Amino acid sequence: MSQPRLVIIGAGFGGVAAAVALLKAGFRDVVLLEKAGSIGGVWRDNSYPGCACDVPAPLYSYSFAHNPEWSRRFPPHGEILAYLRRTADRFGVTERVRLNTEVTEACWDDADECWRLRTSDGEEVIADVLVPAVGQLSRPSVPSLSGAERFAGRAVHTAEWNESLEVDGKRVAVIGTGASAIQLVPAIAGRAAKVSVFQRNAPWTLPKPDRRYGAGRRTAYRRLPRLMRLPRAATWVMTMVQGKAITGNPVAAAVLRRVSTLQRRWQVRDPALRARVTPTEPMGCKRILFTSDWLPTLGRDDVDLVTEKIVEVTPEGIRTADGEVHGCDLLVYATGFAATEFLAPMRITGRNGRPLGEVWRDGAYAFLGVAVPGFPNLFLMYGPNTNTGNTSVIYFHEAQARYLVQAVKRIGQGAGPMEVRAERAMAFDAEMQQRLATSVWTGCQSWYRTATGRVVTNWPGMASEYRRRTSRLDASDYAGGR
Repeated sequence: MSQPRLVIIGAGFGGVAAAVALLKAGFRDVVLLEKAGSIGGVWRDNSYPGCACDVPAPLYSYSFAHNPEWSRRFPPHGEILAYLRRTADRFGVTERVRLNTEVTEACWDDADECWRLRTSDGEEVIADVLVPAVGQLSRPSVPSLSGAERFAGRAVHTAEWNESLEVDGKRVAVIGTGASAIQLVPAIAGRAAKVSVFQRNAPWTLPKPDRRYGAGRRTAYRRLPRLMRLPRAATWVMTMVQGKAITGNPVAAAVLRRVSTLQRRWQVRDPALRARVTPTEPMGCKRILFTSDWLPTLGRDDVDLVTEKIVEVTPEGIRTADGEVHGCDLLVYATGFAATEFLAPMRITGRNGRPLGEVWRDGAYAFLGVAVPGFPNLFLMYGPNTNTGNTSVIYFHEAQARYLVQAVKRIGQGAGPMEVRAERAMAFDAEMQQRLATSVWTGCQSWYRTATGRVVTNWPGMASEYRRRTSRLDASDYAGGR
């Protein structure tokens, strides 16, 4: 078997998963191109106060690298980042990462049957197989607000937080009430002089079953690693219940709605505030948030929940539709990511010079979330319709990595370029959109959907279905092999 030149773009959880799988399979010509100065992806970029995982650690880890050192069930971002970097070191990935190397374009060369990549410094890199692993949550989304450029204080997106930002004694405005905001606001309340939270829609929340892991537990896990399978299995069962609720099981959905309602009644005693934090959108159409601190924090005297529409940003703060100016020294955009703009701003060009942006003009799609017709030997990690609203995305990363290895083995055995058949990709996309059309995710506008309403991020079924469907590569799905 030959050794194809394998280039992975990105050194986050997806890129590391792909690299480990390829190295384990015996492929040695593996290079990861990382635009930043260190490994870590989203966990390197997000360091705002309170940043932590919202999936329990036993499941938010690779199945081949259980971690006995977690300090708690929902660990802070620093532990997750350290875990990823240790795993990359342990499996020989770190030495294959080229840092500060941003890929700006990649073009398929029909004559030489390879990918020609161009970096921001003008270097050309050649790959037989290209694996974009840049993730869905890598490009911050900042709303266009009138007057934002005139703001006299500092403004930052949560994914661009840095240690120079001062919170203590400051007036802080936080725009958004999603996964980042519900961690940030409780972490800075009491430190900041005042926190103003600007809410467009109230999120659905559930109590966060967090707990510390003691030294005895960690020692037992080190001595008997197999014990770590038990909490992983238990967590899997928990996420299955949430997954069934989101994908249409009425009993599971009713149970989660009831728990969420009881949480609001217990934690928000003020009826007026409780009315403002009661969701009006269907449960699950946006990510359900695990938190035990968010609702009590909103009831603090130094925290103000603002539900009036933002009209403009002034030099002093934020003006809302009722005419009030909410003064602030620090403006924080907790507004998520441009998740539907896959691979942007890279320019990817396939056969006959056709740009991927043109192919995806009406919304991104890929066969099994991995392969796009017209783009040979390109295999996506965390591609379209492979996000999960309930369990660990690392489970999907590993399934994709196993599928990738099968494809690369065929290429290494002389099968020629692997290009998914257009009819298979179209049939798969039609199935996805048909199933998603009746899903809860069509119930509101979110980062799961494009401006036209097409759901391009999420998988419509259970994670176990995705693993089953990617477990064996069917050569008949691909054309052009020799």
